[in-house]
Amino acid sequence: MKRRNFLINTLIGTGSLSGIQNLYAKTEASAALSGKKPLMRIGICTDLHQDLIKDGEKRLQSFINEMNQRKPDFIIQMGDFCIPKEKNKNLMGIWNQFTGPKYHVIGNHDTDGGFTHDQVVDFWNAKGKYYSFDTNGYHFVVLNGNERPEGDTSKGYPRSMNPAQIKWMKQDLEATNLPTIVFCHQGIDNDQDGLKEGALIRLIFERINKKAGFNKIQFVFSGHHHEDYHNVYNGINYVQINSISYQFTHPVTGYDFAHTKEPLWAFLTIYTNGTAEIKGRKSEYMGQEATQNDPDYNGYPNVPYISDRAIKI
Repeated sequence: MKRRNFLINTLIGTGSLSGIQNLYAKTEASAALSGKKPLMRIGICTDLHQDLIKDGEKRLQSFINEMNQRKPDFIIQMGDFCIPKEKNKNLMGIWNQFTGPKYHVIGNHDTDGGFTHDQVVDFWNAKGKYYSFDTNGYHFVVLNGNERPEGDTSKGYPRSMNPAQIKWMKQDLEATNLPTIVFCHQGIDNDQDGLKEGALIRLIFERINKKAGFNKIQFVFSGHHHEDYHNVYNGINYVQINSISYQFTHPVTGYDFAHTKEPLWAFLTIYTNGTAEIKGRKSEYMGQEATQNDPDYNGYPNVPYISDRAIKI
């Protein structure tokens, strides 16, 4: 992923920070007493970068251990997970320890070394390069933002959805009457270094919601940017999930990594009363701060946590 420099166009979601795992149980007990009942529970992690770090298996094992204890309806990793090499079979064994349904999103680093999207899908035993599924009265759409437009010979990682996928996505979203959550590795709300077709995709989302007569598309989750934020565009929540592993430290002079002491992930609960809660984990950087060296940087701050958020949907 390339370090980006983009403008903040809307509010940053706020909420208390928490890395205390047993707070999850207290929160759910409080929710039950207040009349809220969980409708859907999802464990989310992203940007492990197994092939760039030394403790990827340990970080993933922590996530899987807690998810097996928490028993969400499913878990999902949102890309930059691992390349399809023999040496990563042990990592896949850890992922497959989760006893419930599990899903994958392709990231730009998952094809490093010349691998294809099809090879990644086969190695992960993923459902497809992009796909959709239904669970507990919700529709979920997984997009692939790593397609290279026809005729594009530029260097660097692609960050596009080609017309065939956009057509499929539009038809898929129009065909469901269920509330919908979208996952994409690159930020669809980040036109600078996110999905190149982000403005078009957002417009499609908004037109589908208008035609449906309600906010059918409620959430769009992304990884890729190793940041922590929540934007709202025309009633649709765009939530960036921070990396489970690290942050960049030198966006101008060269890249280095500041690893978090503890792995980060998010736990999403949707309640029957039309509210959603995201519980994140809090850590600290090991050895050095992840600082912005660019005085003109207009993006979101580097932080070693995923924020807790309460969102009305």
